[in-house]
Amino acid sequence: MSPAPEARAALDRELLDWMAEPEWQRDETRFETLALGVFAHQFHHCPPYARFAEARGCTPERVTDWREIPPVPTGAFKEVALRGFSSAETVKTFRTSGTSGQKRGALHLDTLALYEASLLASLETLLVPDRRSKSAEGGQSEPIHIRVLAPSATEMPESSLSHMFETFVAKFGSRASGFDIVEGHLCIESLIEHLQHAQESGEPVLLCGTAFSFVHLLEKLGPQGREFCCPPGSRLMETGGFKGQSREMPAADLYAGLERLLGISPSHMVNQYGMTELGSQFYDSVWIDPEGPRRKIGPPWTRVRLLDPETGLEVKPGEPGMVVIYDLANSGSVAAIQTADLGRAVPAPGGGPTGFEILGRRPGAEARGCSIAADEMLGTDA
Repeated sequence: MSPAPEARAALDRELLDWMAEPEWQRDETRFETLALGVFAHQFHHCPPYARFAEARGCTPERVTDWREIPPVPTGAFKEVALRGFSSAETVKTFRTSGTSGQKRGALHLDTLALYEASLLASLETLLVPDRRSKSAEGGQSEPIHIRVLAPSATEMPESSLSHMFETFVAKFGSRASGFDIVEGHLCIESLIEHLQHAQESGEPVLLCGTAFSFVHLLEKLGPQGREFCCPPGSRLMETGGFKGQSREMPAADLYAGLERLLGISPSHMVNQYGMTELGSQFYDSVWIDPEGPRRKIGPPWTRVRLLDPETGLEVKPGEPGMVVIYDLANSGSVAAIQTADLGRAVPAPGGGPTGFEILGRRPGAEARGCSIAADEMLGTDA
């Protein structure tokens, strides 16, 4: 291999070692070193990103702090192929949702190793940490009965969410696990059978899906008066909003309805914050810090900054700011991502990990950021 691929491979090995550690450690020196190495690789091997960084006076020689690494607006992923390898080396492409004819953002990967290691470590730590504590030898988590209210990766191969669920089920799911949305339809009778089995056997069940799929579940079963009492240890993970859907429901109302339907407390319901352009995800803190405030927590190979949209400076504690994510699992693409979301830091009393909450979309943010970034990135290499 040439020196450049060797350097990337060395970075990936260090990241995989970090992701394999059973106990998360927030190591600033480790993150700084790896972040600067990832930035240097992406600058030298992703020409559109190099142009974008140079327009801001940012080069590997000038950037000495990970906070100086310039973040790319998510909208730019719709306009430019942001990858540090040739198209022939692509093994997987995830695309954002959209209707026919719309431009869709794309995350190109030349390996799934980091992507899958990051998502599995995050799910194990933030969604099923108690299953690992019960495990026997080898640190393997005890399987759990998982039902997924989303299509499988076979049906939607370009969906990062479907890939995540399929990877999760393969690693942590019991034999009874499976998908309950097939060919666009919720297989309600099959799901009822699995919920009844869980209730009768006392085996905890984990329900995963998009927020809207759970709204659909409520609308299907609510009029029938169907209710279940899922066993202790059961939980629910929902993700996404209601963008492009015909019906909206506040999160509190959704959780209350699901508690009545399933017998799962909102304290056991976890919201995931993620996006196609990222290699890692963030989850509510309820399983690792049940006494603290609900907030989004990510793995230690990520960092989140909340910036003033006008000045680009960090906002004061408690003030809303633009969410910017540094995700080292994105070593083959771009690690620094400027989202179109507004968030606010949520500290934890007693020294727990600080997290954040999402306040909503910043109006027009994606379109403006995409336009500026695309102008700077587009060229003969795009």
